[in-house]
Amino acid sequence: MPTMSVPIEILSNHPVQTWFGCGGTAARFARPANAEALRACLAIDPNLRILGDGANLLVADGGVQELVVSLNSGDFAQWTVTSTPTGGIIRAGAGVNLPKLILEAGRLGLGGLESLGGIPASVGGAVVMNAGGNFGQTGDTVHAVEGLTRDGQPVSLRRNQIDFTYRHARFAEHKGLIVTHVEFKLRKADPDALRERLKEVMAYKKKTQPLADHSAGCFFKNPTLREDLPGIAVAGSKISAGMLIDKAGCKSMRIGGAAVSPQHANFVIADKGCTAADILALMRQVREKVRAAFNVTLENEVVIWGASL
Repeated sequence: MPTMSVPIEILSNHPVQTWFGCGGTAARFARPANAEALRACLAIDPNLRILGDGANLLVADGGVQELVVSLNSGDFAQWTVTSTPTGGIIRAGAGVNLPKLILEAGRLGLGGLESLGGIPASVGGAVVMNAGGNFGQTGDTVHAVEGLTRDGQPVSLRRNQIDFTYRHARFAEHKGLIVTHVEFKLRKADPDALRERLKEVMAYKKKTQPLADHSAGCFFKNPTLREDLPGIAVAGSKISAGMLIDKAGCKSMRIGGAAVSPQHANFVIADKGCTAADILALMRQVREKVRAAFNVTLENEVVIWGASL
């Protein structure tokens, strides 16, 4: 990678904000405002970690040593709209707040993103994780992705070059690609109808999920069964992780300040005084109980920095 002359401020022992509201700090932290500054960060640490909205992240109490980079400023926090005969293309920086973008798209009469209502994420994080739920997933409207490789090379990928699967996006051969901008292809729609649809999606989530608590959404991915579970589903079926956790008797379990939500068993609530260690210990216990009851090993959906389950 060529040496970069762009100055970049590196902060020490900086807090990493997550929706759990607990966890350790970043030994080094930077907030580049454009691609050139991001390349300077990559020159410092090619293994740097990208921080999105922190809504799907748990940082171990001991923190992380890799350079942590936030893309929530400068070019990465901007978005533009280009009209098309059937709707429009929104080009958004990776740091753009997804819920705000959904509202603006609806106001402009551009439909497609409203199915992602209630998903707290940055645009880049939503694409990398292919965030979604019962009503759709991020990849449904992605038209193109721009990014940088770990050696600082620019990459542009069209939709047919991206493999969107359950809670994951694979960017052709570019493993570890840092998403910097995303194009969403949206359709013309009535703004009032989009607003009503968004209200419906949000109402469902408020009814079924503990949105007011310190949590990071579903902790585990919904598993695909490798063998039949009598009375539940047959091999090859994708089933609810929350349902398995509930049936394994884990609802409302608690370790320290961490508890399994009584409303949705796949949500972990961080109460006052909770530590990342509390959450990790609780989820290890939950995973063991589900494995013992159903011979199913749950895979975490929440990203964990500095530790593992």
